[in-house]
Amino acid sequence: MSSDADQTPPALPVVRRLAELAALVRARPGLHVRWSEGPARDAERTSVDAESGLRLPGLSVNPLDAEGWWSRPLEDWLARQLSQYRHLQDENPDRFAWVLTGEHAGRGPDCEPLLADARPVAVLDEQLLQEAERRYRSEFDAGRGSEG
Repeated sequence: MSSDADQTPPALPVVRRLAELAALVRARPGLHVRWSEGPARDAERTSVDAESGLRLPGLSVNPLDAEGWWSRPLEDWLARQLSQYRHLQDENPDRFAWVLTGEHAGRGPDCEPLLADARPVAVLDEQLLQEAERRYRSEFDAGRGSEG
């Protein structure tokens, strides 16, 4: 895999700590995370539903704002959001996590938000992703399914 520095788009800040990401999310509501080959590549296309082959009206993303019912620390929410989708990078080492905002264009087949007119905000460093994974494993019953 290339180093984060090789994949970082020019002029985008790199977020290296979970607390730093939490501060960014608090300061700028409406941020999302995307795992892809990056903003330049995503500017050329939208997401595609793998099962149907249909082109979606935006990019598949995951929200970084915690839901209103969330009563735990924001850092816990972020750790869970990042850890739940880390497998996307494992499946394709050219993918990396980056933060973006944009216009809500609907929902994808897994009920994920779709963003149009994506505007990159930052790149998430591997150090942050490892910190998120550690927090997720220590604060959650990781891997336990929903019982309703």
